[in-house]
Amino acid sequence: MSLLVVGSVAYDSVETAAGKVDRALGGSATFFSMASALFAPSHVVAVVGEDFRPGDLERMRHRGIDISGIQSVPGETFRWGGRYSAHFTSRETLFTELNVFSDFAPQIPASHAAADLVFLANIHPALQLDVLRQMRRPRFVAMDTMGFWIAGEREKLLEVLLQVDALFLNDEEAYQLSGTGNLLQAARRIREMGPQTLVIKRGEFGSVLFHDGKALTVPAVMLERVVDPTGAGDTFAGGFMGYLACQPQVDAAALQGAMVTGTLLASFCCEDFSVDALERADMEAFLTRHDHFRAAAGCLDLDLPALHAAVERTGLRKTQHHASVPASGGNPAA
Repeated sequence: MSLLVVGSVAYDSVETAAGKVDRALGGSATFFSMASALFAPSHVVAVVGEDFRPGDLERMRHRGIDISGIQSVPGETFRWGGRYSAHFTSRETLFTELNVFSDFAPQIPASHAAADLVFLANIHPALQLDVLRQMRRPRFVAMDTMGFWIAGEREKLLEVLLQVDALFLNDEEAYQLSGTGNLLQAARRIREMGPQTLVIKRGEFGSVLFHDGKALTVPAVMLERVVDPTGAGDTFAGGFMGYLACQPQVDAAALQGAMVTGTLLASFCCEDFSVDALERADMEAFLTRHDHFRAAAGCLDLDLPALHAAVERTGLRKTQHHASVPASGGNPAA
């Protein structure tokens, strides 16, 4: 199944204890598609300025991403700068320069309007609604949001929630949207707003999937060294949606596998600045990390035959033969 993401392609300037980068490739749609393209044909709709480096577009194209929906207009590309504390317990935004992104009005090419799965990244709820009006009956729609929209555009946000299947947000945003500080109560109230699948991201504490009256908690991958967590949430969503695009249907088993896939790819993202580590992650590296994670955390096995079939079909990433793993075994509560 094909997958469309609508969001930002940007340049980030980031400082962490591990170092510093300036004008590094970033943006929600970039991190998302770098992850999702490992599994499924991925199309991006975004806008960049005339300062955007052709080499960065080539990096995305080389990953197998369809960049034909990325529009280049006069002006400068969206830029964000941030500094993390020594142990990544907090992050300070140094600057946000929307530039050409401030006038972003997504135009979905006809070739993208029939995408099976759609992800609405963190953009204005009115733009998210406009994207949905341009689509032709997608099978599954997921979205992201943030506290700024929850506080300032609540009515429009609630309108979007009625039209999507899944919502991604962190625990603070879930409390803000629901008006309660209890995670289970927050999940119930948000699902009553529309989306029947809810993914709450909790950083180093992993993530929780709420679906069909059940809660599935997946721990984060423990890393020897974290370099830069910027984009980890978008990467998680990209892995999640990419895995779903490999499945014949979106059911409880597929959603569980998607949670593990998103978790694993987010861990790659954190190992270097920008999308550098994620870009290096091929299917062989992914499967190796899956085996280690499964052994350490007792987590759900993925539908590896479906993943291999998708890779062979798209030609995005070749991999050597890997020991077979049961398609949907493992601990359903992991």
